[in-house]
Amino acid sequence: MLFFSLAINMADPCSFSCVSSCVTKHLNLALALDFERRVIRGKVALTVEALRDRFSALTLDSRDLQIVSVSANGQAARFTMGPKHSFKGTPLDITLPFDLSRGQHVIVEVTYETSPSATALQWLTPAQTAGKTQPYLFSQCQAHHCRSMIPCQDTPSVKHTYYAQVSVPKDLVAVMSAMRDGQEVDPQDSSRIVYRFRQPVPMPSYLIAIVAGALESREIGPRSRVWSEKEFVDKAAFEFSETETMLKTAEDLAGPYVWGQYDILVLPPSFPYGGMENPCLTFATPTLLAGDKSLSNVIAHEISHSWTGNLVTNKTWEHFWLNEGHTVYLERMIGRSLESEQFRQFKAMGGWKDLQDSVNTFGANNPLTNLVPSLQDVDPDDAFSSVPYEKGFALLYHLEELLGGPEVFMGFVKSYIQMFAYGSATTDEWKNYLFTYFKDKVDVLNKVDWNVKTTKLQKLQKPPNLTVVNPRVYDTTLADACIALSQRWIKAKDGDLSSFKESDVKTLSSHQIIEFLSLLLQEEPLPLTHVKKMQQLYDLNASMNAEIRFRWLRLCVRARWEEAVPMAMKMATEQGRMKFTRPLFKEVFNFEKYRDEAVRMFVAHRAAMHPVTSGLVAKDLKLDANTASL
Repeated sequence: MLFFSLAINMADPCSFSCVSSCVTKHLNLALALDFERRVIRGKVALTVEALRDRFSALTLDSRDLQIVSVSANGQAARFTMGPKHSFKGTPLDITLPFDLSRGQHVIVEVTYETSPSATALQWLTPAQTAGKTQPYLFSQCQAHHCRSMIPCQDTPSVKHTYYAQVSVPKDLVAVMSAMRDGQEVDPQDSSRIVYRFRQPVPMPSYLIAIVAGALESREIGPRSRVWSEKEFVDKAAFEFSETETMLKTAEDLAGPYVWGQYDILVLPPSFPYGGMENPCLTFATPTLLAGDKSLSNVIAHEISHSWTGNLVTNKTWEHFWLNEGHTVYLERMIGRSLESEQFRQFKAMGGWKDLQDSVNTFGANNPLTNLVPSLQDVDPDDAFSSVPYEKGFALLYHLEELLGGPEVFMGFVKSYIQMFAYGSATTDEWKNYLFTYFKDKVDVLNKVDWNVKTTKLQKLQKPPNLTVVNPRVYDTTLADACIALSQRWIKAKDGDLSSFKESDVKTLSSHQIIEFLSLLLQEEPLPLTHVKKMQQLYDLNASMNAEIRFRWLRLCVRARWEEAVPMAMKMATEQGRMKFTRPLFKEVFNFEKYRDEAVRMFVAHRAAMHPVTSGLVAKDLKLDANTASL
């Protein structure tokens, strides 16, 4: 059996680190946050284990760091900075003043300072926060940005524990992706407070996270608090009040939750993702605060990462589908337990459409639509899309159907988690374990075209051997009303518009309205008359649900409704979630009359955007670095 037409080099193409000669076991961090200069002054002590004899040199990842000094077991160590790479940063080459034998440990201490433009960090002025009085800092290290905050082996193949002490001005609160371990007045500066954190569970560098701001918290469960600025905290506590129920459901499916605390932090609007699964402290976008708990599937997704992603991790970013495909699968199994199998099927259908959109955006033959792409000389940020999420889920769902249904396949997923817990895995290792677990069904597994399943899978219209994951086989019960209503609008002539009524959408859930709009976005643009009639009847402009508003505004701009352009630009710039911001900018950019307006709005708002978001929107708008920084 085997395997994949893509041969993966087990060296991480996104890292300079020498993981075959040494591994980091623990980090001890002392960080001082300087909001005026927008830098972190840091000291990190890495406990490094030698993996071979006569070990005397190592390479760490860094990006735009100013290295002050390096020592090994207290002795000065020589270091040099290699040539700067466009997205990998700069290798930090360290020569130890002694040799180690295989299995011995050394404590390498690096004193450094970050750059104001560190890609992991976003420094917000008071005006960019909800409270308008205090500054704010948050980090986003996935996939390869931790190296701009801490010199480290910045690869998901290395896992370590960490301890941290963080000094901040006394009006601010600091939290991290770890258990809180007390606080005290900074002994070096009485106007500052040192917050302490410990993370006893080994985890990869991309899950190190830090936030400092005017934060408050509310208890929402026996092991959960919600954190945010006071303006959002009660709304967030309501929105995420079912967190403990989701945690217990996930434990029933996947095994014990090993991280101790599960807190949720609602970030300022510029946070570029829907959520980020930082251990002990999930980051969440404020666009989830719809007021009706309808977008809680994002939290189910981040909770699921506590097992698939955080406990078992992709060994390199080429195997990102192992994190995200399994997490989507587990998230939808939670939905199945709390709602119904029909609900899981409904969400799977929506995911299939997201996958089609990504494949259409990339182009069907783009290697980034492969389940296991080569990332040699590819920035992982450029590869980010719904492909690893939804193509990964499609493969797992296909295997579930072949191997005996959801209960049987969830048994495998739970066993896979136990087998690789606290470690990292490749697709080959996952596949070999699949064949071991289902040893009595090897004949079924051998009929799967693994080359197509893991790499090609691009031709989504009528794939010859993918009919089992074609949406036609999903249970369409919840989707039928959405399909029927969307078809009426697609087929309607101007004379038919009087047949539509305000009551058309009254019985639809938020999820179904989202699906209705998604179906329309898959078709040719609606006539402007239709979109105006839809607004008159359904008043979608008034929706505060970000998922609905986002799709509705795209539909309006595509119909060339000029009044929608300022609303689309407002949504694209008032929040920075890339899922919304990038497509909205692209829609307006593709409206020829408003192309210059899209560029003008981007240039005007760029400084307030997260660096990852602004870099990708600049590429979407076909701006070079010079134009985009005007």
